[in-house]
Amino acid sequence: MTEQLRAELQEQEKEKQSSTLFELFNNRLILFARNMLPARGKTIQRYNNMNTIKVLFSAVCWFGMSFYATAQSPRWAMATDGGIRWTVQGGSPHTDHIEMSGKQLSGIITYGVNAAQELLLKKQLVFPMLRTIPNNTHASLKTDFDGTELPSIMADGIALKTVPANFYLKGFLRIHSRSNTPITVTDILFPSVDKAGFIQTRELVNNGSRTCRIRIDSLVVERHTAADKGVYGEYIIRSEVTGYGSFELAPGQKHTLGIIYTARKISTPAYYFSPAYELTRRVAFVKELMQDLVLETPNDTINRGFAFAKVRAAESIYDTKAGLMHGPGGGAYYAAIWANDQAEYVNPFFPFLGNAAGNESAINSFRLFAGYMNAAYKPIPSSIIAEGDGYWNGAGDRGDQAMIAYGAARFALASGDTATARQLYPLINWCLQYLELHKRPDGIINSDADELEGRFPAGKANLSTNALAYGAYQGAAFLATALGDKDTAALYNRRAKQLGADIERFFGHTVQGFDTYRYYEENTVLRSWICLPLVMGINERRDATMKALLSPYLWTQNGILTAAGDHTFWDRSTLYAFRGLFFAGATDTTLKYLAYYTGQRLLGEHVPYPVEAWPEGGERHLSAESGLYCRVITEGLFGMAPTGLRSFEMCPRLPATWNQMALRHIRAFGADMDIAVKRVGKQLKVTVTDKGKVVTAQNWNGKETIRVQLL
Repeated sequence: MTEQLRAELQEQEKEKQSSTLFELFNNRLILFARNMLPARGKTIQRYNNMNTIKVLFSAVCWFGMSFYATAQSPRWAMATDGGIRWTVQGGSPHTDHIEMSGKQLSGIITYGVNAAQELLLKKQLVFPMLRTIPNNTHASLKTDFDGTELPSIMADGIALKTVPANFYLKGFLRIHSRSNTPITVTDILFPSVDKAGFIQTRELVNNGSRTCRIRIDSLVVERHTAADKGVYGEYIIRSEVTGYGSFELAPGQKHTLGIIYTARKISTPAYYFSPAYELTRRVAFVKELMQDLVLETPNDTINRGFAFAKVRAAESIYDTKAGLMHGPGGGAYYAAIWANDQAEYVNPFFPFLGNAAGNESAINSFRLFAGYMNAAYKPIPSSIIAEGDGYWNGAGDRGDQAMIAYGAARFALASGDTATARQLYPLINWCLQYLELHKRPDGIINSDADELEGRFPAGKANLSTNALAYGAYQGAAFLATALGDKDTAALYNRRAKQLGADIERFFGHTVQGFDTYRYYEENTVLRSWICLPLVMGINERRDATMKALLSPYLWTQNGILTAAGDHTFWDRSTLYAFRGLFFAGATDTTLKYLAYYTGQRLLGEHVPYPVEAWPEGGERHLSAESGLYCRVITEGLFGMAPTGLRSFEMCPRLPATWNQMALRHIRAFGADMDIAVKRVGKQLKVTVTDKGKVVTAQNWNGKETIRVQLL
């Protein structure tokens, strides 16, 4: 049989399998539509137009791909020590990338195996405080290393070539490899916690039966940038090897070398790095994060996904000249803050985690935004960039004042600190007054765009800005009460109530057969951000909105589409949707989707964190998305919502298939708190302890809101 004939027969067999799978997917879609879309009327004839056929065909493809993906074994598996491991089985090549950050740099590491199953390893390093010209949003010094900087290693005169056996992740990347000699190799890659250095250690172990002669080259790669291209002049980029030389390695003996990657100003003296010490610091940093805000559920994948998300959310903080600044990352967004990523997404999470750097970066970001308040009520810019030296406002007002007020109010309450609350209160009040000045006669708030900055239409007034403003008024009312400003609290409560009614009247609409929300006045297709009213506790259109979010129009194998009929997805809206669905009480349905999503992000083909978007950005591991994943648990599954500096409400959503769940060492509200939920007969027992003392222990019917007042 010729190779061409064999290939043709294999292709025919694939087509047969694809045809069978497509029929199965189509049948599943029909069943799905019957179950999920009853509001569309009694006859399918209502939808017999080409546009709907295209959408349904797209849904078949997406839903089929989702079904097919769930049937496959994940590439990665959970390790017993809290990490995840990919054991290389041979076959097709595979590469992936992960971002890891410290206070002075970030590394985006591309790793995997090629067709010959040889190790692929590339590094892009970003140094946010070494600014380039022009000093704009993307002006961090970046440099690439393709592996040619690694030293030659000879074992008994044979050049060492490695074949990876497995890859491991837990806040660092570890690669175990075999070689063409008796030597096995373990590589560990990680950033320094607080210095401008990235490190790769290589441990060589003689697994043979006789002594092996090792020679490691001393290799230094040094590059100098042009002085006129740097804000601080010339920069030196350098990689150098430690542990080089010639020696004998007896059977069972180990030897560790290091490759140190650094960048510095030409006027800054070189720094000596100890790879072993830096690794100890990185491991300790990850361990500390794993021990705070610990999730315990029967679903080990969700537990592990939550633990990993804490690391990514907290590591991407840079020690700039304007103070600590949390940054999204992704090779593009450093030493800068945004009204959505920082103020709205991740800052309200940090008090729950209790990470000191995270809380400080949040306070610092609000201080920087407050510096742009003005008597004329011109908008605070969307982003403050270049270590605080500049700003970006290229999309106009994206609803940034609503984002800042919402995030600042939630953070101030959860901080549990009166001084912090008083510090942020003027910024919140200013932002809310700005929103009042941009209200139309019908009560709806105008904004130039939304956080997608024109990528998708948003009209003159969008649901995102208005829903965030509603949440901001609610949070600000609780904060005003906590600070003794009762008149302002009453005013904000009235405004929240009125805006809620205006949102229902203006945005409430039938879209593609669902009695849900239009995103803006001219909007005719479902949009992902219809989840925001659920997040804010607006439930008038809860059931139809739930069905719309999980219908084939929006749900895909990669989460929720930005708009029905398109192919673009952003994890941030999927994570907001999960949070809103849990908060609205769709517990068991949402759990299935969250479990699927977590399995894909933690153990699938691109791991281990939530991503930004696709196709834009190549699914970068932007940090704030991991913060949003954590808030799916704290504010969604456990239903926690701050009501004061030492008080909160909650509706913990224990799934029917679980008998218990707990969230331990919650640091919000100045506490060290555990929340445990246990099934007892037909009721639930909810126990809250603070520093080991019981605050409340009560049987709960799973419906009414539980109010908790800490002492």
